[in-house]
Amino acid sequence: MTILNEIEKKMNTASSALVEDVKHIDGDIIILGVSGKIGYNLAALLMDALNKAGIKNKVYGVARFSDGNQSRDALEAIGVQTLVADFMNDESLKSLPHVKNVIFMVGYKFGSTGNESYTWALNSYLPGRIAETFKDSNIVVFSTGCVYPLVNVKYAAPSEEQMPEAIGEYAQSCLGRERIFEHFSKENKTPMAIYRLNYAIDVRYGVLVEIAKDVYNDRPVDVTMGQVNVIWQPDASEMAIRSLLHTTVPANVINITGPETLSVRWIAERFAERFGKAVTIVGEESENALLSNASKSHELFGYPQTSIREMIDTIATWIELDGSMIDKPTHFQEREGKY
Repeated sequence: MTILNEIEKKMNTASSALVEDVKHIDGDIIILGVSGKIGYNLAALLMDALNKAGIKNKVYGVARFSDGNQSRDALEAIGVQTLVADFMNDESLKSLPHVKNVIFMVGYKFGSTGNESYTWALNSYLPGRIAETFKDSNIVVFSTGCVYPLVNVKYAAPSEEQMPEAIGEYAQSCLGRERIFEHFSKENKTPMAIYRLNYAIDVRYGVLVEIAKDVYNDRPVDVTMGQVNVIWQPDASEMAIRSLLHTTVPANVINITGPETLSVRWIAERFAERFGKAVTIVGEESENALLSNASKSHELFGYPQTSIREMIDTIATWIELDGSMIDKPTHFQEREGKY
């Protein structure tokens, strides 16, 4: 087994905490939007945990699978029953199995500027249809920390107690998603968890990968957005699955990210050390940044298992060995909400 394969295997291996929690998830699970960046990792961890727990609950993975059969075949190979659906089509929605547990991962971000009407339709209109279709289920709703405003880095990052203040149409449409689900949670007594994530880190994409690639390829690193929160994607995926045990009426809002506020400059310097390169820093750190306080999730699930230095080392190894990449920039430097 190559080092790259070992990294992937580790990323898709369920923790003992996840194995224990899936024993308490009653019923089958459907993952809506499974073909997105996080979908396979989440599904693989769920299947591994179910297998280790000896549980035979079905797991459905639903998407358009517009990449052909590549991602669909990979999901089928690990035991996920895949279904092709256009979520904006009534007949497609009606054809989906009505199971006890739903993880909703459908959303539109990149390219939302200039395509605002579709952004709102997918992010804010579709949630109402999903909430009605699965009104008798437990629903975990993927959202984003972008619903919070930029905050002064000298003060506390926003926790769930702070009211959102979405900047730009993408973030506003995501807040719309939350509000629609929250309405139907109350209206239909549907247990829900609103899962506000930023930023998930994979070896193929994410804030750390973008900084690492800049350093590795001798490009300058802009530190204007000077601080970030990050979490290893497998840790975030496990927390999404485990959130099925923390759905409530009204909806339970949970921030998901790592415990540290990290300096972008510091991250770039650590990658420079790891690669044996010099790093060129451009810009000056602004006094505010997009940050989240995830202490509630840490109380529920414990601290993320993967440390920032482990992430840096794993990503550096992946880049040095020319591992595959996903070309979807995070635009974490964006300060006006234009994606």
